[in-house]
Amino acid sequence: MKLAILSCGPKSYSTRRLRESAVQRGHNVKVLNTLKFAIDLEEGTPDLYFRQKRLSTYDAVLPRIGASITYFGTAVVRQFEQMDVFCTNSAGGISNSRDKLRSLQILSRHRIGIPKTTFVRDKKDVLPAIERVGGAPVIIKLLEGTQGIGVLLAESVKSAEAIIELLQSQKQSVLIQKFVAESKGRDIRAFVVGDQVVGAMRRVAQGQEFRSNVHRGGIAEPVKLDELYRETAVRAAQILGLRVAGVDLLEAKDGPQIVEVNSSPGLEGIEKATQLDIAGAIIDYIAAQVNFPEIDLRQRLTVSRGYGVAEIYIPEGSEHIGQEIKESGLREKDITVLTLYKGTTVIPNPRSDRKLEAGDRLLCFGKQELMQGLIPPKIRRKRRPKVQGLPDLPVADEVLNESS
Repeated sequence: MKLAILSCGPKSYSTRRLRESAVQRGHNVKVLNTLKFAIDLEEGTPDLYFRQKRLSTYDAVLPRIGASITYFGTAVVRQFEQMDVFCTNSAGGISNSRDKLRSLQILSRHRIGIPKTTFVRDKKDVLPAIERVGGAPVIIKLLEGTQGIGVLLAESVKSAEAIIELLQSQKQSVLIQKFVAESKGRDIRAFVVGDQVVGAMRRVAQGQEFRSNVHRGGIAEPVKLDELYRETAVRAAQILGLRVAGVDLLEAKDGPQIVEVNSSPGLEGIEKATQLDIAGAIIDYIAAQVNFPEIDLRQRLTVSRGYGVAEIYIPEGSEHIGQEIKESGLREKDITVLTLYKGTTVIPNPRSDRKLEAGDRLLCFGKQELMQGLIPPKIRRKRRPKVQGLPDLPVADEVLNESS
């Protein structure tokens, strides 16, 4: 396999470890400075030049795109994608994860834990927003920032107002987020590669510092995650379109909550804490994908006219509840169930005797006209009657047909 590692820091720990692991496995690997590319565009022939020379052919690309070069870096990755080169993380996935607001917006559509968060622009909206997330103390975050930079804790409403006003005066956009007190200055970094968590560590803040990042002095220790935490981390990465990611979770009283998904996670902290070969796991995954690539079903299975992929949701009261898949009538309608989702459990190629329950989601391939008739309409969000002194709040955020 010929692998390109896109990195502006060839001597950094992560880049060195990835290169060493690739060489040890007999792969041909080059570290290419992301900023030295030129992107050529013309009809039918997307191309790349590196240091003024046409780039040779590569089997795969491993992007290590820093926050300061996100726009140009994702453009380079996108060009590799147009040239049909396998990229461990897509340009879209990197962009999704780099913007904290965008990533939370995408995750919020799904049944996956995130801290209550709000985004405001008007000064008049700040106080109501703080109340909606549970009041002070609150976390205030810049939309872009890594290693704990741009993350502040406001102990009171007054201090929160002052911090937000100052940041907005500097043309900075901020998120207001619920402070999960029970996490007690701790979080978990789960390292996702493909559909697995290959390593995890718990980071603990020291002294008066509430941020647990290792770069802020936090102490890291290995941790074995239970199934719920592993599934949450993998699903968060997949929802954002990432194959390799560092997923940061809080241990809240009602389960794991995603605070951030990093598309270029550092390897030093996780490898030293766990004593695992995380770099090797990444290289092995890339090699497997080059030899046996994944297929985008949405693109491949819509070739036949009138056929496609759709997700069917089983709501409360559905006639299919309690039926086995073979009894549901789907096969008679030329509809094949590819995957069954039960909560956070994913069942590929489910057996025909699997019983359907309320809340199940079926990823199906078949005639689009017939599948459309099985997709229930969205539920309009109901609102509570207004109570004096309290803002209108929706009582249900349930939306049918949510994507996996």
